[in-house]
Amino acid sequence: MEIGISTFVETTPDVKTGEVISHAQRIREVVEEIVLADQVGLDVFGVGEHHREDFAASSPAVVLAGAASQTKRIRLTSAVTVLSSADPVRVFQDFATLDAISNGRAEIMAGRGSFIESFPLFGYDLQDYDELFEEKLELLLKIRESEKVTWRGGHRPAINNLGIYPRPVQNPLPVWIGSGGNTQSVIRAGMLGLPLVLAIIGGSPIQFAPLVKLYKRAAAQAGHDVSKLPIASHSHGFIAEDIETAADKFFPPTQQVMNVLGRERGWGHYSRASFDAARSFEGALYVGDSETVAEKIIHLRKNVGITRFMLHVPVGSMPHEDVMKAIELLGTEVAPRVREEISRWEAEQ
Repeated sequence: MEIGISTFVETTPDVKTGEVISHAQRIREVVEEIVLADQVGLDVFGVGEHHREDFAASSPAVVLAGAASQTKRIRLTSAVTVLSSADPVRVFQDFATLDAISNGRAEIMAGRGSFIESFPLFGYDLQDYDELFEEKLELLLKIRESEKVTWRGGHRPAINNLGIYPRPVQNPLPVWIGSGGNTQSVIRAGMLGLPLVLAIIGGSPIQFAPLVKLYKRAAAQAGHDVSKLPIASHSHGFIAEDIETAADKFFPPTQQVMNVLGRERGWGHYSRASFDAARSFEGALYVGDSETVAEKIIHLRKNVGITRFMLHVPVGSMPHEDVMKAIELLGTEVAPRVREEISRWEAEQ
């Protein structure tokens, strides 16, 4: 059972003061967070790609590279790379370079993206949303498979027997599929034999169990060894010394972000009642002390089949020292408890 962190490198206004941290400072803080995550024994750190003012990481590979030479063991992944509006050649080159700097610890998490700012920015039509992803994923996997590539598609100039460099340390360079729970994306990941990441950020995580079964069935039918396919989840959460402190610190910035996005997307008001319901044992928020969060992760592993858990923290801007403390607790208290219980449970299966 792997345990890690994901972040969107947020730069939202401070709830109390209204001040906004600079993109540069927040990026430097995230590098410190990655270094700490490595020191406390976490397995993976993911940085999401966005192209808007309230998130600072438009280039996850560069942020991760900033931490790569300062870390020893932690795996470094995008969370996600918005492949639909990117050039797969450049994506592969960037992450192969990260793989070199980290000596074989880079991963790509490819997704369509739940934010659409990158499409007009890079000149793509949202009407081609599905087609762009399918075509670019095909090219990315072809590049991963072979040093010399010949390929033709509808949204990018053709490639005729050209070499793509550098080649990564890992062969193959890991490519995961990020999904919000779309049935077709889950089936596609299974058919391609690619690891799956589910964004479990609402409702009950147990509701994702049928999707995991669907993914495994598609993989098995396509001839892939299901036992070798990891399944990850990305879920919002925060850890503090006690449950109430964790809830009281995490709620205000989370509410702020959810209501900003809610106005953009037509969601209802995000209240403290909504928040408290979501941090119940069956809810999708992993907020509390170390024991509470560990128990919820164990429950997720046993009932949904997740083999990698990524805690997304923070959701809105929080004091850097609070985020660092949460990372420390996840690595030193939550992860050992989860690994021990899951090892015992797996031995009994």
